Amino acid sequence: MKNKWTRRDAIKSLGLTLGAFAIPNSTFSFDENKNPILLPNKNLDLKNPITAITCGAGNRGNVYGGYALAFPEQLDIIGVAEPIQVRNERYATKHNIINENRFDTWEDVFKRPKFADAIIITTPDNLHYGPCMKALEMGYDVLLEKPISPSEKECRDILKLAKSTGRIVAVCHVLRYAPYFVKLREIIQSGVLGEVVSIQHLEPIEHIHMSHSYVRGNWHNSKETTPIILAKSCHDLDILRWMINKPCEKIQAFGSLSWFTNKNAPEGSTNRCTDGCTVEANCPYSALEIYYRKRQRNYVFDLPEDESEQAAYVLEQLKTTDYGRCVYKMDNDQPDHYTSNILFEGGITAAFSMEAFTSYDGRRTRIMGSLGDVAGDMSSFVMTDFLTGIKTEWKQESDSHGGGDWRLVTDWIHAVSENNPNLLTSTIDASIESHVMGFMAEKSRETNQVMEVKV
Repeated sequence: MKNKWTRRDAIKSLGLTLGAFAIPNSTFSFDENKNPILLPNKNLDLKNPITAITCGAGNRGNVYGGYALAFPEQLDIIGVAEPIQVRNERYATKHNIINENRFDTWEDVFKRPKFADAIIITTPDNLHYGPCMKALEMGYDVLLEKPISPSEKECRDILKLAKSTGRIVAVCHVLRYAPYFVKLREIIQSGVLGEVVSIQHLEPIEHIHMSHSYVRGNWHNSKETTPIILAKSCHDLDILRWMINKPCEKIQAFGSLSWFTNKNAPEGSTNRCTDGCTVEANCPYSALEIYYRKRQRNYVFDLPEDESEQAAYVLEQLKTTDYGRCVYKMDNDQPDHYTSNILFEGGITAAFSMEAFTSYDGRRTRIMGSLGDVAGDMSSFVMTDFLTGIKTEWKQESDSHGGGDWRLVTDWIHAVSENNPNLLTSTIDASIESHVMGFMAEKSRETNQVMEVKV
């Protein structure tokens, strides 16, 4: 790779210094569950805010919708479709949505003539296709939660319709907007590492998150929702493709469900943690411990406003919903470990692992180049120069998605206001290839073949 700059000049141009450098902490906002959200790094000067209708008022709908509460001069949520009435009511109250703009289902939204600039689609994975296609047909721009769809054909249908209508579809690959990955991509593309030869990337799901989302939770059954490589890790396939900036040629994957099965159920366990399980007190996946005693991840229960009623409400939920079931006796089928080997154009290789059994979360990245390497953990990284041995450090406080959520929304609003998809890095065009990588990885895992990736 030939560079016009010296490597010292390139390092300086990247906002790094020889030795150590720390980026100052950014200001944070907080979502409805009091989790921090990194604020955008740019200001938009709009004549009028973009108006939007949210289809799906769950966790992600509230994260993106929360942007409108912080920046009402940029985004105005004027409608909501949500079948769970308590969520519908709370979302409507939060955004001052009038009754005629509240709908039970996404289909109801499109029975009316177009009445907003855009649609935010945060419905369950298998309900992305319908509202996205209808929104494009009616002339709406779209913010679409990942994955685009559990079906490769549906992904390609959305791409085709977006191109033919000229509407903007921003896929919520929020890691592309996370400062950590933005800086890693700049480093790779600058040439300061020489020729990038290989990347190792790990997504540690964290064992409780795995049990919550992919054993007990909404994504526990891949056939009814989405294979975990897409549901959880299309982010990671996408970020590898984006950082390397070369087409993926082949992919091979291995993985299985090894632990969360009936054969591993301890003697004395019951179908529910609330049924008098004799080993509950010593189980790291005890629903009573996670949801009731420690009150973790309670947002899934849509808790009553009165705090004095919440404990009894949670206990009742554990007796009646999947969140109270034994993790060894669920009807889950998602792999709890998944490894893929990826070949990119030019012989660049990447090894990606998604692992359930970790005590920590936050991606880990190792980039190996001919002149230097980088090792990072999503909030910081160290770049080492092979010639001088000098280490350069970058670090920044961040949130659970690396700071990309609201930075994505900012760029989407900018793109919609200017009718210019080039202001985004996660358009439908750019996101299709990483989805195809995921579909091919799953086919490889199921058939024990090396799959070609053709977009």
